[in-house]
Amino acid sequence: MAAEFTRTNPKSLITTIYAFSVILCALGGSRTLRLNSESELDDSDSLVYLWPLPSEFTFGNDTLSIDPDLSLAVAGSGGSSAIVRDAFERYRSIIFKHSTRFSKLKLWGKPVYDVSKLRIIVHSDNEELQLGTDESYSLFVVKNDDHSIIGVATIEANSVYGALRGLETFSQLCAFDYETKTVKVYKAPWHIQDKPRFEYRGLLLDTSRHYEPIDVIKQIIESMSYAKLNVLHWHIIDEESFPLEVPTYPNLWKGAYTKWERYTVEDAYEIVNFAKMRGINVMAEIDIPGHAESWGAGYPDLWPSPTCREPLDVSNNFTFDVVSGILTDMRKIFPFGLFHLGGDEVNTDCWNSTPHVKQWLQDRNMTTKEAYQYFVLRAQEIAISKNWTPVNWEETFNAFASNLNPQTVVHNWLGAGVCPKAVAKGYRCIFSNQGVWYLDHLDIPWDGVYNAEPLEGIKDASEQQLVLGGEVCIWGERVDASNVQQTIWPRAAAAAERLWSNREATSGVNTTLTALPRLQYFRCLLTRRGVPAAPVANFYARSAPVGPGSCYEQ
Repeated sequence: MAAEFTRTNPKSLITTIYAFSVILCALGGSRTLRLNSESELDDSDSLVYLWPLPSEFTFGNDTLSIDPDLSLAVAGSGGSSAIVRDAFERYRSIIFKHSTRFSKLKLWGKPVYDVSKLRIIVHSDNEELQLGTDESYSLFVVKNDDHSIIGVATIEANSVYGALRGLETFSQLCAFDYETKTVKVYKAPWHIQDKPRFEYRGLLLDTSRHYEPIDVIKQIIESMSYAKLNVLHWHIIDEESFPLEVPTYPNLWKGAYTKWERYTVEDAYEIVNFAKMRGINVMAEIDIPGHAESWGAGYPDLWPSPTCREPLDVSNNFTFDVVSGILTDMRKIFPFGLFHLGGDEVNTDCWNSTPHVKQWLQDRNMTTKEAYQYFVLRAQEIAISKNWTPVNWEETFNAFASNLNPQTVVHNWLGAGVCPKAVAKGYRCIFSNQGVWYLDHLDIPWDGVYNAEPLEGIKDASEQQLVLGGEVCIWGERVDASNVQQTIWPRAAAAAERLWSNREATSGVNTTLTALPRLQYFRCLLTRRGVPAAPVANFYARSAPVGPGSCYEQ
């Protein structure tokens, strides 16, 4: 496949394109899409089968054929980025998965395709990926004929990561026609201007309760990019296992289940780089001082005693040396500005029953609750000294809100109402209410996930800005490589649209009519791409289909 590198005037180009698209749609009428009984796009429904739904879009009445030798033309200072080129190749493989060089168009003679080139314009060559990186894009698809002012599909973005989001949308517009054996775009010309509603759109993956192989983690990251999620919260370590290599304290991964269920430093680098190529940050977590029993398998001095194995020993400076060593090593791997320090479900009772810890508390006239606060704040100071912003589960806020570091991001999980309280005190917040966004809760239906609102109860505009977004969580007690993907999908996609798309456009009176058919279509798109997504509407998530039937009705 040929790649052509050209220079244009991108700003004037996109302005002209937009004006032309409005004229075309005005002349041709503006109808929308539906899925008929044969699972094809039709022109008599009111739904647009893009997921998540873009911010603004117009379309017309043309059907365009896409050249299987689609070429790439780039412009702008970031257009020639390897991130863009590699993504184009990935999506080209997806789009033309079923097409063939022996299509009817070619059998009839010299083929003529409406779109033979994809132009990608990227204004910035800065490839840093952080919270708030610009993911906006514009996408224009028009027929290449005498009436067209431009004969290519065009994606324009300020960053390479916006270009990635535009490529995903372009791929969803492309559909294989089994009659002609060609790829087509229906309802062209398309003009889409899109940007995310929230800057943080995450998925938590727990690899402590069950080990997830590297290839499985990569598959999850790849599938996240299809739904425009942008943060993998990697809950690497917990009380059950410590699978990560830490060079400064090499005995820590003795806490792994077996010597084969481990992640090397190189593995972690590979995951972070794989994710970056798809516009996804990786936020690591070490959950302290509770959920850390596995640490003592390699360093027993981290346990207050053999019978009191967590929380970690608050009285021992060695504990904080190890925390600092872990964070020093992890800082070399994880460039994302947020780091999760846990802090949830800390039962401090055995501190009082361990003689040397009890004496340490008495010497400082400190209660166990105050010692919990001391531990959290000291860990935060270590993270901040390494240029990280600390994220903590909501228990830390609930227990000592006024004493948390002002930089703290409060991570809600126990229930509703925490984000409103956190932002009212000036803290930033991530929404993960377990009643709607814990994917291991198999009885939460798709619409419960879809209708959840991170800004619920927050009316003040300045406080709304403090809600970074949210994430769905897949805890690992009952998932491993055999079933993790069908537990994540398609319900994670329901949250992904809530986090990306305009609230007003995705909160219809009857989401069964406005969202369910589109989510079913997206679920089938996932399965076509090799993602084992479960049926949408089953009572229990990840359960098998109930009988014969179309993918688009399950």
